[in-house]
Amino acid sequence: MNPFSRRTVLSLGAAGGAAMTAFGARAATFGNPDQPPEGAINSNAASLREPGPKNAALDAQFPDVQSPPPTDIGDMPQFWSSFNIMPKRIQGGGWARQVTQADFAISEAVSGVNMRLGPGGIRELHWHLAAEWAIVTNGACRVTVLDPDGHASVQDVGVGDLWYFPAGYPHSLQGLGEDGCEFVIVFDEGRQSEYNTLLVTDWIAHTPPAILAENFGVPENTFKSIPLNDLWIFQGKEPGPLAQDQAAVASGGAPENPFTFSLGATKPIVRNKSGTLRLADSRTFKVSTTIAAAIETIEPGGVREMHWHPNADEWQYWIKGEGRMTVFDAGPRSKTADFKAGDVGYVKRSQGHFVKNTGTGDLQFLAVFKTPIYQEISLSDWLSHTPPALVAQHLNMRVEDVMKFVNTRPGIVPG
Repeated sequence: MNPFSRRTVLSLGAAGGAAMTAFGARAATFGNPDQPPEGAINSNAASLREPGPKNAALDAQFPDVQSPPPTDIGDMPQFWSSFNIMPKRIQGGGWARQVTQADFAISEAVSGVNMRLGPGGIRELHWHLAAEWAIVTNGACRVTVLDPDGHASVQDVGVGDLWYFPAGYPHSLQGLGEDGCEFVIVFDEGRQSEYNTLLVTDWIAHTPPAILAENFGVPENTFKSIPLNDLWIFQGKEPGPLAQDQAAVASGGAPENPFTFSLGATKPIVRNKSGTLRLADSRTFKVSTTIAAAIETIEPGGVREMHWHPNADEWQYWIKGEGRMTVFDAGPRSKTADFKAGDVGYVKRSQGHFVKNTGTGDLQFLAVFKTPIYQEISLSDWLSHTPPALVAQHLNMRVEDVMKFVNTRPGIVPG
């Protein structure tokens, strides 16, 4: 016998309708599209209370987690993390902390490191299984690197400057001046850890002395005082003039493309009263064949327009200010989170998103993509380059209103 008889279905429908009436359900409205309704605006004061234990300081950092907008819906992977909650590994010459996929599951494409080298502090000679891209956020740093053709490079970099080392290229870093340097590294592999690198001291300490003598053409006792443990970040001596170090490595010739680049000095690809956007990818920073990046600055109240990136995930490092990002995915799914300086954000490829400056000063963040070429699709650009009558039918709008949509790809718009 069919358990879903006509009588059963009718009775269930009547009960459901009564329940909807009892709970005060209402039709979906603009800005409040879901059934059952979402958000605090659709609740009552008593149900919003939190009588249980809580960390008030932590709650205050995430107002849109505590009370999401009613347009948020569904479940999405956590796309917020922060260097601020990661433990520092501190040694004689500086410190580092990292956000890898082990701590931030969504971050499959890249991992990030925040590192400081004090005055003269040295990140020892090493190499990685992944490519390394970095931006200096404070102070100055001396960078050394060797390519497979024997071309060496020594350069000094400062705030807003980048470096890029392809996977396997050996390099070192040293803090300069009275304050040393701080920088953010991005590896093009989500599982890459800064604490698991190939170190020159490790290899030499684990090679028989006779082999060392034969390899370098010097007596065995030349190596009698080598460190028996790796150095990683250690206190060194302030290096000499840059020209002196460059002359010391010049015999192998210069690399075809520079390993450093000044992103801060580039002409913005977006500049208007709401902010600026500067870009570096393999078209301008030619050696950077796996990473493209942008520095985005949004004025108070401004909005990074609704857009998505069709060719890569977006990893973000929030440099200053306060902002709120909403991410949209199929489902529908939509989630909002608040960000502050030192935080890390992540948006999967082709997911729609926008960022609003919610603070009183400039908001600035770094957007990094595991791709040689930066790509972006703007929602307003798409809709303003689709036949207006077609768009009007989708959005139940007048054609003349659709024709007023912004069609200049502003990138950042006023609030």
